[in-house]
Amino acid sequence: MAGLPGSRSASPGSPPALDGSFLLSPLGGLMGAQAVLGLLVWSLIAATTYHLHAAYGWVMFVSLFFWILTILFLVTYLLQLHQKFYMVPWPLVMMISNAVATVLYLTAFVTSAAAVQPTSWRQWDYNRRAAASFFAGVTMIIYGVSTFFSFRAWKGLGSNAATSQVTDHV
Repeated sequence: MAGLPGSRSASPGSPPALDGSFLLSPLGGLMGAQAVLGLLVWSLIAATTYHLHAAYGWVMFVSLFFWILTILFLVTYLLQLHQKFYMVPWPLVMMISNAVATVLYLTAFVTSAAAVQPTSWRQWDYNRRAAASFFAGVTMIIYGVSTFFSFRAWKGLGSNAATSQVTDHV
């Protein structure tokens, strides 16, 4: 499948092996970017007085939830645990997760951008909230691109289905 590591298969009894080549794949690189940008969003919001504004509670929830989920998926793919749980349709799970993250990050971006007040009495809160809004927008775009690549991986586009099957025809 396009973007998913699959060159090596882990047997069910073997210990997890680190697959560094996953980070070089499109989905791996995008997942790493999602983790870094998601961390930026929630840490910038957490460094403000977000508890005084209900809108930032939603931004915090979305960014923290999908940051944790992305880290879990990243570890799953890095340790090749997705091959041990072969009954789970991982490309479909990734596509749905990325699509939901794109939509919810869109709402978080709009909410955060609308709640930024340039006349804030605390200038550092304004700067952090504005930066968090920007990074929420960038993170939303990265999740959208990941949705596209996840869709291609789910449909099998980008790889040759005839050559991805190991068969011996003599």
